[in-house]
Amino acid sequence: MGLTGLMLSCIVGLVMLAPSDGFAKTKAPRAPRPEPELKILDLRIAPTPYEAGNGAVEFSVNVQLPKELNGATVLEVSSLISSPSKTSLRFLTHRQALQPQSTKPGEARTTLPISLSWDGKDHRKQLAGPGTYAYEVRVKLLANGEKGLRTMLVAWPKRGELTVK
Repeated sequence: MGLTGLMLSCIVGLVMLAPSDGFAKTKAPRAPRPEPELKILDLRIAPTPYEAGNGAVEFSVNVQLPKELNGATVLEVSSLISSPSKTSLRFLTHRQALQPQSTKPGEARTTLPISLSWDGKDHRKQLAGPGTYAYEVRVKLLANGEKGLRTMLVAWPKRGELTVK
């Protein structure tokens, strides 16, 4: 058997080993995940564009709480701001105690306005250079457990870009 015959028999063997319905595995379709009851209703950032060293940037977040808090006692709103090179980062966070509540049918759910402030400085306390910065705002409900706070519910994050001049 020559080299051509050996290559031909290898190709035939591989074809016979391949599944008859194609080479790629297919995943069964699944329903999209439902949106969590904890929501970021609105996010506003001002001023835009931002001039570093000229005051602060305000992230105004409007949060809708779920009908039932299910033991959650703390609302946490956080934002990670990162430079295009990912070398300059800043993490902002706000925690607020919540009072037990439940919403009756037909009653509007509780919404809370939260504000995060960025002074335009990175993790080394240096003023951010000009460019386009990415941000991600997250909202969580936390409950006090045996080992401290634990996450109960997370809203879908809001992402975007902020221009620094």
